[in-house]
Amino acid sequence: MMIYLVLKALHIVSVVAWMAALMIYPRYKIHQLGDVPDGILFERMKDASARLKRLILTPSLLATWGFGIGVVVANPAIVSAGGPVWFPLKFALVLLITGFHGWFTVQGRKIDAGVSSADERKLRLMNEVPFIALIGIVFLVILKPF
Repeated sequence: MMIYLVLKALHIVSVVAWMAALMIYPRYKIHQLGDVPDGILFERMKDASARLKRLILTPSLLATWGFGIGVVVANPAIVSAGGPVWFPLKFALVLLITGFHGWFTVQGRKIDAGVSSADERKLRLMNEVPFIALIGIVFLVILKPF
């Protein structure tokens, strides 16, 4: 039981880090789009986003998945604890956020290369999707409504 609780705590910490980085990374890219390639702000945001991705964004994604799988392995009963629907819905939302992580990363590479067709408004709107999915996940995990 102690291993389960430790894994659960580590999972929550890694989710918080991942979501924080996933909220900041697109903002760096939006600022980068506001400057010309090789401009001071462009390069500063390029460097900052690369460090964020390398040190927090990607490691916290991997930790979230790793600890999440560990939680299920340590306590498989949680999958069906709230009924047959809540966990598949939660998992679908996690896949959605993971997909957005990948999409943002690809967009970031395009912006770095100066070949992105993304506009600031689209990035700002897309940046809200993972947060909305996170709200759904938190409610599903806490309430297990089905």
